[in-house]
Amino acid sequence: MRLDVALSRLDQFSHAVIVTCDANGHPLNVATRFSYDGDALELQPVNAGTALSGDARDARILVSSVRPRPGYGYDQRKYMEFAGTLETSQPRWRFRPRAARGWSEKDVPFIELCERALPQARRYLASLSRDRGIEVKPRMSLGWRFFLATRLPFLTATLVPVALGIAVAGSEHHFALGLALLTLLGGIAVHLGLNVANDVFDAMSGADEANTTPTMFSGGSRVIQYGLVSLRQMALLCAACYAIAIAVGLVLVAMTGAGLLWIGVAGILISWFYTAPPLRLVHHGLGELAVALGFGPIMVLGAYYVQTQQYSLKPFVLSIPVALLVMLILYANEIPDRISDAKAGKRTLVVRLSKPAVVRGYEVSAALAYIACIVGAATRVVPWTTLIALLTVPLAVKTARGLRDNYDQPYEVMPALQNNVILHFATGLLLVAGTLIGIAVG
Repeated sequence: MRLDVALSRLDQFSHAVIVTCDANGHPLNVATRFSYDGDALELQPVNAGTALSGDARDARILVSSVRPRPGYGYDQRKYMEFAGTLETSQPRWRFRPRAARGWSEKDVPFIELCERALPQARRYLASLSRDRGIEVKPRMSLGWRFFLATRLPFLTATLVPVALGIAVAGSEHHFALGLALLTLLGGIAVHLGLNVANDVFDAMSGADEANTTPTMFSGGSRVIQYGLVSLRQMALLCAACYAIAIAVGLVLVAMTGAGLLWIGVAGILISWFYTAPPLRLVHHGLGELAVALGFGPIMVLGAYYVQTQQYSLKPFVLSIPVALLVMLILYANEIPDRISDAKAGKRTLVVRLSKPAVVRGYEVSAALAYIACIVGAATRVVPWTTLIALLTVPLAVKTARGLRDNYDQPYEVMPALQNNVILHFATGLLLVAGTLIGIAVG
C-alpha cells in the first residue's frame, strides 16, 4: 500500500497500537489515541503511566477496525500497519512513518486475502521445516481430506440421472435392486474420478494456483494448494476411482449385455478428457457439452439399460432437462473462476462470452429445460405427471437474477450458485417422482 494512500485513510480510525521494544529489548504494545498533523502522528498513551526512553527507535503503528454483527460475526474489517521512527521525549509521542501496508474487507474479501497469502504460508512452512529438520505441513483427518478432495456434496449430479433411469425402468415393470446399487456405485466412482482428475490437471495447468477467489462451488477442492493432499496422492486417488468405475462397468456388461459397453466407454472417455490432455474439452469451451452428455443421456440411458437391456425414447427425453440443468451448474460455477481461468489459458464459455451473453445463455438454457418437460408430456412420450417439475421455475428465475446482480462479486454470487445446485437436484427429484406417480395414475 502506498504511504500517502494509507495516511489519507487515518481518519477512519480512532486508536492506534504501538509495537516496539522496551528498555530490556522485550516486545511492548502500547494502546494510544492519535492525531496526524501532516508530518507525523502525535500519540497519547491510554495508560498515562506508560514511559519509554526518549531515544528515537524503530517501531510500528497498527490501526484497525471491525463492525460487530450480533448473530453474524464481523464485517467491514480493515487494518493498516505503518513502519517508522518513534520519538518519546515529548509529552506527546511522535511517530514518523516511512512505509505502510494494510487491508480492507471492502477492497479485498477476507477469503481472497487468505488465498493471496498462500505463497507466503508455503514459504513459512518450508522455513519451519528446514529449522526443525522435519516436514511441517497442515494436518486434517483422512475422512475430511477425502470429503474435500472428492467434493462429495456434488454427487447429487450423479444421484439424479441414475435414479431417473431406474425410475423409468420401474414404470415399465423392470427393477432389480442389486443392479440398481451396482449402477449407482459405478456412477459415483466415475464422478469422483472426474472431480479428482479435474483438480489434478487444473493444478498442473496452473488454473487453480492462479485462482484467488475460490468459493464453495468453484475453484476446485484446493486440497493440493493448501498442502493437505499431494499431487501424487490425488493422482492415485483418481486412478483408484476410475479403476472401480471400469470394474463395475465390466461386471454390469457381463450381467446385462454388450449393449451397455459403448455408452459406458463414452462416459469414461468424456469424463477423463474433460480436463485431461490432449483434448482438454473444458479448455476449448466444450466442458458444458461434456457435462450435459455425461450426466444427462449417458447416465440416464445407462441406468435404464441395466434394468431393461434395451434403450428407449422415454428416458432420453427425460434426460434432456436434467442434462441442461447439470450443465448450468458448471456454467454458473465458472463465473467466479473466469479471470483465473483466462490467465491459465482455460477458455471456458464464460471466459469467451460477455456478461450479458453469459446471463442470457443461462436464462435460455433453463427455459429450454422446462420446454423439454412440456414437449415430452404434450407428445405423451413421458407421463404428464412429470410436469410437476415446473414447480421449480421460480427458483430458476431467482437464480438467474442472482447471477445477473452479483456477477462481478465472487462471494456475493455464492447464494445463486447454491440455488443453482438445488435447482438441478429438486427438478430431477420431481421428474423421478412424476415418473413414479405416473404408474399410479396409469
